[in-house]
Amino acid sequence: MLNSATDTELEITFPGWAQYLFRPYRYKVAYGGRGSGKSWAYARALIVEATKSKQCILCTREVQKSIKDSVHRLLGDQIDAMGLGPLFEVQETAIYGPHGSEFLFAGLANHTVESIKSYEGINKVWIEEAQTVSKKSWDILIPTIRADCSEIWVSFNPVLDSDETWRRFVESPAGGSYVAEVNYSDNPWFPAVLDAEREHCRITAPADYENIWLGKCRSSVDGAIYATELNDATADGRICAVPYDPRLKVHTIWDLGWNDSMSIILAQKGVADIRVIDYIEDDHKTLDWYVAELQKRQYNWGFDWLPHDGAVKDFKTGKSTAEILAAFGRKTKQTPNIAIESGIKAARMTIPRCYFDKAKTARLIECIKRYRRQISTTTGEAGSPVHDQYSHGADALRYLGVVSDMLRNEDERAVTRLPAYRSQDSMFGQLG
Repeated sequence: MLNSATDTELEITFPGWAQYLFRPYRYKVAYGGRGSGKSWAYARALIVEATKSKQCILCTREVQKSIKDSVHRLLGDQIDAMGLGPLFEVQETAIYGPHGSEFLFAGLANHTVESIKSYEGINKVWIEEAQTVSKKSWDILIPTIRADCSEIWVSFNPVLDSDETWRRFVESPAGGSYVAEVNYSDNPWFPAVLDAEREHCRITAPADYENIWLGKCRSSVDGAIYATELNDATADGRICAVPYDPRLKVHTIWDLGWNDSMSIILAQKGVADIRVIDYIEDDHKTLDWYVAELQKRQYNWGFDWLPHDGAVKDFKTGKSTAEILAAFGRKTKQTPNIAIESGIKAARMTIPRCYFDKAKTARLIECIKRYRRQISTTTGEAGSPVHDQYSHGADALRYLGVVSDMLRNEDERAVTRLPAYRSQDSMFGQLG
């Protein structure tokens, strides 16, 4: 490469796998484990591109609270390491190079369709730590990067195979994609200090090793509350097609919400198993909408199990959820109100008996994968469960654990009260 500041040739080194970064692909994707050199290679390749012609490069990630969260420092360090300092002006929040090239830095999470239009002139966008990028962010960003010959560079360490980035770029890559799996073994400069860490992880934390160092997807997020139970369900083949059995009652287990999600598990109880055959989750929908969704299924209905607040009257309507459902012809019962930790224990005991329909309960499985505890930043100790978009489905699962032994397949008949029992002697006496 020519250094235009000195009119001399500079030798810039790259790992062999990175050659595709200099070929014309719409999507350039690198995923894998720690120590592979993905970020290092991406930074170098973009710097080289910026020295060859005018490039407007957006460096982004899902959340960027400050410039310290970006790849700004990595780019600056690589500019110096490559001997290109005289060609670039590294400012506090941007980097400028030859031919009018520039590097910009921003987070995706706070952008809307309108606000991101300011990036329409971008030639290249580099999304680092892309495993956290949401579907919404991808749907907003990708159509915006539409300049002629524009490119989207994606680098990440996978977490779950249900993550949007994994699905979009690894499982079902679009045309014009080059997808590379890159691990420590593909890095010719992999340092000895990291190799020692890798070997220590392999010996002491084999369950984490494949994800951290080999870039394999986890079955649940790090620290997930139901990680062991979900791993076992996956290994045992209990996340599969689970057909509806018309001979068994279908019970619904509710976690109520409006702004937060309303979550409803549909389950049948077999002789020794619990069959989670369906799942409904939405927000800002009225109860008649959920009842209509249930009735579409035309199941052999049992009871709707409501949490303790299902009996609380709404100040707007003057009626409780239980009363409204009863007016729609639904039969309700109340889930016992027990402590969260006791409910989690009940769910842990119940999950080994559960079969989950892989297609219809995919969202519920996602919630179980991501249900985790708060981790103290000072002590590193686990605390209470995180309340987020995944906790509502997990709460419904917790309620299923509480009521699992109460589910019945028999119709409950009305009980006729008989007169109080009297001895035969007294009865004969009256007859006589």
